[in-house]
Amino acid sequence: MTGAADWRLPDAARPDAKRLIGSMPMAVLLIAPDLSIVSVNPAAEQLTGQGASRLVGRRVSSLFEFDEPLIMNRLTEGEAQLSARDAQVRINNQPARRLDVMTAPVAHTPGWQLLVLHEPIGVEALGGSVGGASDQGGVTLRAPEVLAHEIKNPLAGIRGAAQLLNRKLEGSDRALTELITSEVDRIAKLIDQMQSLSRRSQEPAVPCNLHEAVRRAQAVIAASDPGRVVIEEEFDPSLPPIMANPDALVQVLLNLLTNAREACEGQTDRRIAVRTRFASGIQLHTGPEGKPLRLPIELRVSDNGPGIDPALRDHIFEPFVTAKKQGQGLGLALVQKLVREMNGRISHDRDEARGWTHFRLHLPVAGTVRGQA
Repeated sequence: MTGAADWRLPDAARPDAKRLIGSMPMAVLLIAPDLSIVSVNPAAEQLTGQGASRLVGRRVSSLFEFDEPLIMNRLTEGEAQLSARDAQVRINNQPARRLDVMTAPVAHTPGWQLLVLHEPIGVEALGGSVGGASDQGGVTLRAPEVLAHEIKNPLAGIRGAAQLLNRKLEGSDRALTELITSEVDRIAKLIDQMQSLSRRSQEPAVPCNLHEAVRRAQAVIAASDPGRVVIEEEFDPSLPPIMANPDALVQVLLNLLTNAREACEGQTDRRIAVRTRFASGIQLHTGPEGKPLRLPIELRVSDNGPGIDPALRDHIFEPFVTAKKQGQGLGLALVQKLVREMNGRISHDRDEARGWTHFRLHLPVAGTVRGQA
């Protein structure tokens, strides 16, 4: 029998406190009286981008910088409780992020505290659920999916009429019909992107070679823009196959490499770099069947452009957010959706000291995702 009687399990069969904290989707850090980090859960590893071995022993002030001084003051007091919503937090000297921050004393152990951090609702970096009815892209873009057919049919008629007129006109008058044609094509492309974002079906993930996908995307970039930018490579040849959809992965890389090329357009020494490595500290808590899933394979696409406007950095994966004059703001939203469908995560950060912008993909190793080939 299940239901109300299930809680009557013997103590040995119940989840212990360590396992419960380890399963929490928010970052939880145990802080000693001297404000050093004693223990972290996997979500804290994910948030900071570092494994527990690198976090344990560090002082809070060396890892986090809070724009609100009251947070550190409360931590220093040791026995005070605080809840700060949408606080500006810098992690490892990276650009500030908006996080909800909570501190609480540990009962019956004076001086010991819990520090809890998580993304505010509606802001995603490495977190969030994979697919499903609650998927943000799926919910917000259902209307374009429904209307796309009704919009694209008359667009095809307008384009055809413009082409017929173009054949009858001469000289400068053709510029108007060509403008109509190009604008129709732009709107049709925009609708295609919106349909892709709202699509709920997922292509199956299979074992594939990450470096082959990178080389394929690089070949497409080179063919469309030969000789303009040399892409630097730093590959780890020992990486195992990943679990992904090969075509979707190439599309993700094309978008990231194209954005990187455009971002460093004005630089005298334009540089784009692609690096792969094994990053053992990243773990995801919303994999298939709700079980923890590690994402140890990291692919980083970097460019030495001026970086993303700080006002947009927290929102660049949201639909219709863009810093480009002619952009629609759907490219990175589609990238995030494709990556999430592969049980991966994407994030970005800015290294102001060295002048690099980094986009990082974290993906699972083949064979670690149940229910997939």
